[in-house]
Amino acid sequence: MKGITEALRSGSKLAEDYICTADAARSLYEYDIRWENGLHARAEWLKQSEHTRVDRHELASYLRIYNKRVNNHDHVHASITRLVEENAWVVTGGQQSGLLTGPLFVVYKAASVVAAAREAEKQLKHPVVPVFWIAGEDHDWDEVNHTYLPEPQGDMRKVKLQGHFTGRDSVSHVQVKREQWEHVLEQVEHLLPDTIYKPGLIKQLTEIHRASSNLSDAFARIISALFASSGLILMDAADPELRKLEQPVFARMIQQNTSLRTSYLQGASLVEQAGYAMPAEVAEDGANLFYIHEGVRLLLTLKENLYQDRKGLVSFTEERLLQELKQHPERFSNNVLTRPLMQDSLLPVAAVILGHGEIAYWGLTREAFRTFGLQMPILLPRLSFTILEDVHDKHMQQYGLTFQDVQYHLQDKKEKWLAQQETFQVDEQFTQVREQFMTLYRPLLEQVAELHPGLSRIGEANLVKIHEQIQYLERQTRKAIEDKHAVSLRHWNGIQHALFPMGKPQERVHNALFYLNRYGTHWIEELIQASAEFKGQHQVIRL
Repeated sequence: MKGITEALRSGSKLAEDYICTADAARSLYEYDIRWENGLHARAEWLKQSEHTRVDRHELASYLRIYNKRVNNHDHVHASITRLVEENAWVVTGGQQSGLLTGPLFVVYKAASVVAAAREAEKQLKHPVVPVFWIAGEDHDWDEVNHTYLPEPQGDMRKVKLQGHFTGRDSVSHVQVKREQWEHVLEQVEHLLPDTIYKPGLIKQLTEIHRASSNLSDAFARIISALFASSGLILMDAADPELRKLEQPVFARMIQQNTSLRTSYLQGASLVEQAGYAMPAEVAEDGANLFYIHEGVRLLLTLKENLYQDRKGLVSFTEERLLQELKQHPERFSNNVLTRPLMQDSLLPVAAVILGHGEIAYWGLTREAFRTFGLQMPILLPRLSFTILEDVHDKHMQQYGLTFQDVQYHLQDKKEKWLAQQETFQVDEQFTQVREQFMTLYRPLLEQVAELHPGLSRIGEANLVKIHEQIQYLERQTRKAIEDKHAVSLRHWNGIQHALFPMGKPQERVHNALFYLNRYGTHWIEELIQASAEFKGQHQVIRL
C-alpha cells in the first residue's frame, strides 16, 4: 500500500515545529523526530535506568491477567514473555476509550504503535514490544459515548450510547446495560450497507458487547480483534490492579510534589519563551493528581501544605494522603502532566506515539522528567491517513479537484463549476433586473410622494415586498439549476462527506467500521507493513 503525501491542517504550531525540527521547539524535548539518531542512545539510557521502573516480572504478571480477560491471543502472551527479557523495550501510545473505537485516528494510533515497535526492533536488534494504553481513567463521558457513520446519501449520522450517567466517574467505571449496547448495534446494522463482510462483523460486535459491562472493556476487545495477531499488548490506566503496581510511583509524586510543580511551571515558562501558546493548564497551586471521591474524580491542589480540591470536598495533609494511597490506590489517577511520568515509571519506553495535541503538552514535561529521575523518551507523531475510495477518486478527477481543493476551496469550486454549466447567468440577470427596476421605480416614488406624504411610506413598503419577490424568484431559479445538476452535486457532496465530513479531516470523524465493513481487515496490516517512517506526514491512500 502506497500513499500520496498531502499537507493536512493542524491545530498546534508547537507540534508542527517539533515535526519540522525547528530549533525553538527542539529545545523543549529530549530527542527530535529523527528517531534513528537517538534510538540507540535511548536504549542505552534504559539499560542504565532499569532500577527506576516497576519490576518487569510484576508488570508482566499484571499484563497477563488483564490481557487474558480482554485480549487473549497467543501473540499477545508471546509479547508479554518478550517484555520480561533483559534489554527488551517498548513502543507505546494510548487513547481514551471511545464507542466502537471512536474516530479512525484511534485505529491509526494503534497501528502506529505496532509499526514503530517493529521498526525499532530492526534497528536495535533487541526485542521491542508494542503496548497500547487505554486511558479509562478519563471522565469526560460526553466526549466518548458516540461516534459517526455515514448514511446512504453520505451525511454523517451520530451513533450515541443512550443512558443517563451521573457524576464524573472514570469511563472504565461507568456500567453499560445490555439493552443500551443493543440500541447502538441496531443503529450500526441499519447504517452499514450490505457487504460480504457485514454478517461476520455484526456477529463479532454483538459478541464483544455482550461480554462487556463498560465502554473500556468493549473498546479493548475491539482493538484486540483488530490487532491481537500483531502482538499488541493492552492495559487500562483505570484498572485497580494496575493501581497497586503504581502505588510507589504515586507516593513519589506526592512526596516530590512541590519540586514537580516547580518543574512544570518552569516548562510552561520555557514554552512561552519559545513563542508558543500554552498547550495545557499549569496551575501555580496544582498538585497534578486526581483523587476519586464518591465516584467523582477531583483534581487536587496544594495550598498551605494541604491537598484539596477547589470545591472543598476533600482535604488531606501529605501524611494522610499517603495513608489513603496505601489503603486505596484505586482512588488516585494522573492528569495530563503526570501521566507521562507514570508511563515511563512502568514501562521501558524507547518511543511513544502521540497526536499533535499530545506532542504539544509533552513540551511542558521535560524538566519534570529530570526532576523525577527520568528522561523524556523519543516522541513520534502517529500515522495519519485519508482513505480515498475509487468512486470519490473518479469524481475528483472528473471535476479537476485536488486534495487541497477539497480541504480549503470546495464550496467555491462547486459554485464556480455550477455557474459554468448554465448559459443563464443568475447573478448577472437578477442584478440587472434590480438595477433597471430601481431606475424606473425610484423616480415614481418621488413623484407620488409630492402628491401625498402617505404615499411615500406605502411606496417604500411596496419596494421591500417587490425586492423580496425578486429574491424569492432568484432562490427558486438557483434551486432549479441545482435540481437540473442534482447527480453531479451529489458527487461534490459525496467528496466532501468522505474526505472532510463536518468540515473536519476524515480521520477525526469517520468510524473504522465503515471501512471494515466494506474492505475487511487486511488493509490495517497493509498500513502497518507500509509504515516504517514517522515524520508526521499525512498520507492519502486508496482502497
